[in-house]
Amino acid sequence: MKVAILTVSDRAADHRRQDMTGPTLKAKADSLGWDVVETGLVPDEQSQIEARLIQWADTGGIDIILTAGGTGFSPRDRTPEATLAVVDRLAPGLAEAMRAASLRSTPHAMLSRAVAGIRAATLIVNLPGSPTGAVENLEIIRPVLAHAVQLLQDNPEAESGHTPPPRRGHA
Repeated sequence: MKVAILTVSDRAADHRRQDMTGPTLKAKADSLGWDVVETGLVPDEQSQIEARLIQWADTGGIDIILTAGGTGFSPRDRTPEATLAVVDRLAPGLAEAMRAASLRSTPHAMLSRAVAGIRAATLIVNLPGSPTGAVENLEIIRPVLAHAVQLLQDNPEAESGHTPPPRRGHA
């Protein structure tokens, strides 16, 4: 899979702190054998987030864009709004799964406003800004990402691994 990672952080963008989340996600993606083709860092400015998502998704060479940061309640947290502004279709099950699983670790998971959606054939997923939270949330959805990419690429083999459930009441 070809992956892009976008860190959204005012403090990292203006060099008040080092971006730890982007490199942590890249190391995780590398360990999974994914091809990280782009990485980037932008401040919590909706227009800049939107522009980067559009640029990457519209190249046609990226399967998944992972954003890290900007998903909380702070007035500057605008990643979900930027994502919603650029996607064609939502993929709510991914964000729901991340929040549900994260609730086992922290009640603060209820404060996540992360979203996921599709622009053309690229899946965009918002992850938390902390390195630990980002990797934990990526692990939650990782089992379905390859299949999601197959479906987005309209791969005829995408459904070959599915078998219909047994029919009840029929002999």
